[in-house]
Amino acid sequence: MNKVVTDVTAALDGLLFDGMTIMSGGFGLCGIPENLILAIRDSGVKNLTVISNNCGVDDFGLGLLLQTKQIKKMVSSYVGENAEFERQYLSGELELEFNPQGTLAERIRAGGAGIPAFYVKTGYGTLVAKDKETREFGGEWYVMETALKADLSIVKAWKGDKWGNLVYRKTSRNFNPMMALAGKVCVAEVEELVDLGQFDPDQVHTPSIAVDRLVVGPVYEKRIERLTTRARD
Repeated sequence: MNKVVTDVTAALDGLLFDGMTIMSGGFGLCGIPENLILAIRDSGVKNLTVISNNCGVDDFGLGLLLQTKQIKKMVSSYVGENAEFERQYLSGELELEFNPQGTLAERIRAGGAGIPAFYVKTGYGTLVAKDKETREFGGEWYVMETALKADLSIVKAWKGDKWGNLVYRKTSRNFNPMMALAGKVCVAEVEELVDLGQFDPDQVHTPSIAVDRLVVGPVYEKRIERLTTRARD
């Protein structure tokens, strides 16, 4: 039951291959598995499809995988903070499957819950609905969206125990819990490893059954994506 491995390289050993699909947790730069992303970059694996709310910034997070051109396709919701993303997309170097944010979250949740598809109102009558099945319910039109799954999910939690139970902190409890369930394999990095029994079962956000490997991240930068301050009087 001990799922703790020595380092991020060991955490990904035998899991990476060219052309795979990876889900990467986080929102903006909050709660991203930054150490696992670095290990993926250093592995040299390529032609990746990455499912993530956004793609980091130019020099941090998933943006590092854009720099090395290891990502072939992004399935995302918000991509506005990354100039290299924009350049690659507009030049045809990068594929993009764009999703309304709530739709993206529900597609991931559905993948983890074993729901193959669902209908949602958002996007009907827009480019989002192009080539998708539509259907009327109660006089309203809806778009059918399919679930998302991945070969590998990488998530970042605040604390974890050796069995793989995870607790996230505040905003990092965004895409991480649902992505942990939607990958064939889930690798989690945590800031702190705690003793078994320290978690109240009602406080566990991701149960151990969803986690295959766990690693304590060696360092966390915790960057601020866009610093906004109020001028002093």
